[in-house]
Amino acid sequence: MSDETNLTEADTVKDDLAEVQDLLAKHRLVEDVVRRQEGNRHDLVENLVHRQHISELRALFARLPTVSVALILSALPEEDRLIAWNEIAEQRIDDILELLSEEIREDLVGDGHHTSTKVMVNAFELHNGRMRQITVDRPGQLANIKPIWVDLVAPTPRVRDWVGRHFGLELPDPEDLTDLEASARFYIEDNGEIHLHSDFLLDLDTESRNVPVAFILHRDILFSVRTEELPVFRLQRLRARTQPGYVTCGTDVLLDLYAADAEYSADALEDVYADLESAGRHVLNTRMTDEEAGLILADIARQEDLNGRIRRNVLDTRRAVSFLTRAKFLSAQQQEDARQIMRDIESLDGHTSFLFGKINFLMDAVVGFININQNKRINKLTKLSIVFMPINIVAGIGGMSEFSMMTEGVAWPVSYGVLTVTMGIIGWLTYLALRQAEQREIQRKLESTSAALKRPNAPMAKG
Repeated sequence: MSDETNLTEADTVKDDLAEVQDLLAKHRLVEDVVRRQEGNRHDLVENLVHRQHISELRALFARLPTVSVALILSALPEEDRLIAWNEIAEQRIDDILELLSEEIREDLVGDGHHTSTKVMVNAFELHNGRMRQITVDRPGQLANIKPIWVDLVAPTPRVRDWVGRHFGLELPDPEDLTDLEASARFYIEDNGEIHLHSDFLLDLDTESRNVPVAFILHRDILFSVRTEELPVFRLQRLRARTQPGYVTCGTDVLLDLYAADAEYSADALEDVYADLESAGRHVLNTRMTDEEAGLILADIARQEDLNGRIRRNVLDTRRAVSFLTRAKFLSAQQQEDARQIMRDIESLDGHTSFLFGKINFLMDAVVGFININQNKRINKLTKLSIVFMPINIVAGIGGMSEFSMMTEGVAWPVSYGVLTVTMGIIGWLTYLALRQAEQREIQRKLESTSAALKRPNAPMAKG
């Protein structure tokens, strides 16, 4: 009986997968149609048809069990998986991620960014060596848990107040975490509270920015306050919930968050490398128009901005870990973890410096192509002016009164017709002379290069 039930469930999942794939295929088809439309028809197609398939996909995921959604995501290609991932409800994300493989999980956490307008307060306590997440939406729930980490995302003043009163501390407003003074970013209160204000990188397809996060270590509990969800925090929660013994206290969570931030920065640097390699191949292997050069310059500028943000993020993480090391409250194992984070950050420094040099080289190369295109246009204008210069002289002669006296016995159509033909012949001869001069110059350069290669001290070509 159980085998029949399993077969029925498998067939159901296959049917659901086929329905999802059908909706995604229609979605891609409509996207192609939308791109080919213009003006009002573009908006009409997008609003009436394009949104319909997305809504159907979202409704389908809403009614499917969590296990079925995880199986469907695992079976989809990467591109379709990312589209489907964006249509899953925020409250189901963590449960679905736990059922996915590590590779798929990290891809979705890194590429997908689900924002939530509701206030989020999550408490994490240890259970059988793993971190268990408890969503807190009212003060009474805090009395029944003993957390090692309390994470607040976009909390209102009222929420900060009742969480702070329960644990006996004052939580900062995440909107005010912009002070760059070192003394205000990392300090220890008289009662032993450790305060750190750090920036965490958020790298999306549309933009990249640094999001400030406030940390407070109070009675071995880590409190984190921020304005929005971050991939680093989601990844940390998943690892601690699935790997026994991954963390044992709030300080472990803090150090692992900084380690995950360094890892996330390294992944972002790999993306910068890939984008710059693509731009480099285009710059070095093809001739480009000014429009193409402008697009490449814009892309390089975006990568330069992201590289700068990564460098700032890495610098901020180094300062925070250095502060924790100097505070001398870390255990021997935590000190070793902090030193490993510092070594990882040192390696990232070299990569960011190399990328700055590569970005400057590519920018100079693209600007050089633009200058070459401008020089070609100026060269063409110069040739035209040289061709028309003798024509203008002859035309000036034809406009003199002396020319009219010389052709007094000749009908004016004949005289001016001969003058026009003469100007055309002179212009053509001038063009031929310029062309021949250019060919002689090219030939002279080729002969000079050939003679230089035949010299005994010239470098020999390989092969």
